[in-house]
Amino acid sequence: MQLRQSERKQAKIKIALQGSAGSGKTYSSLVLGKGLTNGNFTKVAIIDTENGSADLYAHLGDYNVISLKSPFTPQQYVDAINICEKAGMEVIILDSISHCWDYLLNYHSSLAGNSFTNWAKIKPLERLFMDKILQCNAHIIATMRTKQDYVLNQKDGKFIPKKVGLKSIQSDGLDYEFTLVFDVDIKHFVVSSKDRTGLFMGKPEFIISENTGKVILNWCNQGKTNQIQNITQSTVIVLSEKEVYEHIQMCNSIAELLDLYKSYPQFHNSLKPDFEARKTNLMNINNPNNFSKNRKTKLQ
Repeated sequence: MQLRQSERKQAKIKIALQGSAGSGKTYSSLVLGKGLTNGNFTKVAIIDTENGSADLYAHLGDYNVISLKSPFTPQQYVDAINICEKAGMEVIILDSISHCWDYLLNYHSSLAGNSFTNWAKIKPLERLFMDKILQCNAHIIATMRTKQDYVLNQKDGKFIPKKVGLKSIQSDGLDYEFTLVFDVDIKHFVVSSKDRTGLFMGKPEFIISENTGKVILNWCNQGKTNQIQNITQSTVIVLSEKEVYEHIQMCNSIAELLDLYKSYPQFHNSLKPDFEARKTNLMNINNPNNFSKNRKTKLQ
């Protein structure tokens, strides 16, 4: 036992992305992974539990995929992470870990006997899973599905449900195991709900880009925290023209498309045809009967 002075060493980041279906967790995690490897997609692996959704973004580059099949046991995740480590992967994406929690809940409900004491049989399995993530010698990005959460408030002698926000489909407190937690909304904007890096906490919402991963990598590679204080929010939120184009294709509503358009005036001239094409496509999908009379509407 020896007393020593504290020193921050180079780290492997453990990131969680939580959001509802359609919020772009898979895409965002891949973009982050590309940045964390300085653009070397061959060093990124995604462990897919989402019925092949990982392959939908193959146009981004030559990343690697392991597809898991039900039941999504903790050991199956551990085995997949081991394969990625042995292959020399620098970033491992778990998309998603909510399936593991679903398995544990189903396993718990199938056990005979006292429900409360049966949790003692579940916790070691969950701990096996989390210990592998935390001890992994690679950057980890884990996605988690969320659902709307409610509480019951008493009013005039009646209990009335009140919406209190999104809750991840995961065991309580699991997000505290991660170094960095991003909450992703349906428009693909993120905010940090937990941040031990100090890079994102309290900053405005932004869209994840490859540069976000590079900023995090720079933090991981620094030996002392005071060497990264000059990193500004502007270096995190700015997307390249190519990245804005890719986000145009991900927009699921005209309102979402308009928000993206307003956020990047520097690309109005070069990408306006792409914005217009996506808007036309969305109008046709959402209201095909009125498409012909609305097709001349322009983004302002």
